Amino acid sequence: MGDKELLFGTKEWAPNNFNFMNGCSNDCTYCYAKDMAIRFKRKTSETWKNEIPVDMKGRSYGRREGAIMIPSSHDITPGNIDIALDVFKKLLASGNELLVVTKPHYDCTKKIVDAFLGNKSQIRFRFTIGSADDSVLKLWESGAPCFLERLKSLQYAFAKGYSTSISCEPLLDSHFDVLYSAVHPFVTDAIWVGKMNMAKKRVRDNTHGTFSEEKIESLVEGQSDEKIIALYLKYKDDHKIMWKESIKKIVIAHGLTNF
Repeated sequence: MGDKELLFGTKEWAPNNFNFMNGCSNDCTYCYAKDMAIRFKRKTSETWKNEIPVDMKGRSYGRREGAIMIPSSHDITPGNIDIALDVFKKLLASGNELLVVTKPHYDCTKKIVDAFLGNKSQIRFRFTIGSADDSVLKLWESGAPCFLERLKSLQYAFAKGYSTSISCEPLLDSHFDVLYSAVHPFVTDAIWVGKMNMAKKRVRDNTHGTFSEEKIESLVEGQSDEKIIALYLKYKDDHKIMWKESIKKIVIAHGLTNF
């Protein structure tokens, strides 16, 4: 596969997406949606964390060709779980397949899992966990749940028989082995691994340049081509590991495979 043919972003996972909030209380420093909202003056760095429901009047919940990634530009949180459940119900009633992508709050996960046991075959969970270290998660994702809460969510969905997967995009430290060991037993599908895209620009824009330059440089250095290649070589034969476009490009450029 040539570099130009690589899918990227949400298209690597699903051809469709569905969002129902403007803003996200996770307030992740690297968030592409926050960066876009600031750029087009829909939000500011300070107001992004304020969740505002999108006007759903006239919105179609009809059957779509291919899976729907939900959400893609915010998260499912205690502040919007009731809206989320209503949206899920309508989309599932039309026969849609949902890819639920979230930095999971356990209570929210439990409500979704319990509410749609009869639609299990239409739902895949993809829990975003970029580190097993709470201090690292708090640094980059200040409003998102801790590691154990995310792990508990994964375990609950797994125990109830749902399809489970992990997004390690972006990786937030150099200790992937620790994270892998913790989540691997509860993953039925895949563990997606990716770099932090446009790290310096997005973090600076999203934080008005107040974020530690040293922390940004350390993360970028930890995701150098040399270190990404080492990670790829270690896990390339693991059938559960899937590589995001940011890593595929590096691997292809070094002639290791064309995927």
